[in-house]
Amino acid sequence: MSNELLDHPLISERYFFPRPGHLKTPFWVDCGDARLACHYHQVDPAARTLVHFHGNGEIVDDYLGDFVGLVARMGCNCLLVEFRGYGRSDGRPALGKMLADVPPVIRALGHPAEQLIFFGRSVGSIFAIEAAARFPEAAGLVLESGVADVLERLLLRVHPDELGSTREELTQAVADRLDHRQKLARFHGPVLVMHTRHDGLVDASHGERLYQWAQGRKRLQIFPQGNHNDIMFVNAREYFGLLAEFVAGLGHSGGNCFFD
Repeated sequence: MSNELLDHPLISERYFFPRPGHLKTPFWVDCGDARLACHYHQVDPAARTLVHFHGNGEIVDDYLGDFVGLVARMGCNCLLVEFRGYGRSDGRPALGKMLADVPPVIRALGHPAEQLIFFGRSVGSIFAIEAAARFPEAAGLVLESGVADVLERLLLRVHPDELGSTREELTQAVADRLDHRQKLARFHGPVLVMHTRHDGLVDASHGERLYQWAQGRKRLQIFPQGNHNDIMFVNAREYFGLLAEFVAGLGHSGGNCFFD
């Protein structure tokens, strides 16, 4: 019932905003009923890999160039994960199926979880947190403008009656598959949470809750400038400085000073 409800066409239509892309040489990931057109940039097969889940209304193409280049300068490979129905991927967005796509994406890399850093921006935080719960041995987790309460976000755009459901059934479906507090309890690696104080789409309280729920070494950065969609650009120097420091801190014990 949970999967069926989360994959309801109205949730797909109102919660996800895909657009086409033109990625020339995708890193294809087979998820059974859909192929995902991801992008993989390798600097060293033995290096850590940042696995990036982008935000809503975005596609992999948006992160080619500067973002991948800056991650490479940190000594990391980078996998830009595309969602079903987005970019050049097959299928259509469906929340339950997108959660199920996470393990095939991670396995397609062929790297041990210990080499992976999961990064989720906005709606992508849902899938980065799923990855961290599924692969708790991962090196680290970064959440930018992330979502703590998925039910809250869904109820902004759909009413249970429209889904042929009750509030209790939808609440249970989300609790079964999208309990971020429970998922973060499974992950004991380092966590970096970034948000803006004046985020007009996903309130900063979401970032604060995600930080509170993180179990291991962790850091919370609430930027005083910027909004949901320009957090990276307005705070570029500090944003990438924090990310580089986080990545560097994973490689040696001296990195502990980065965390609160």
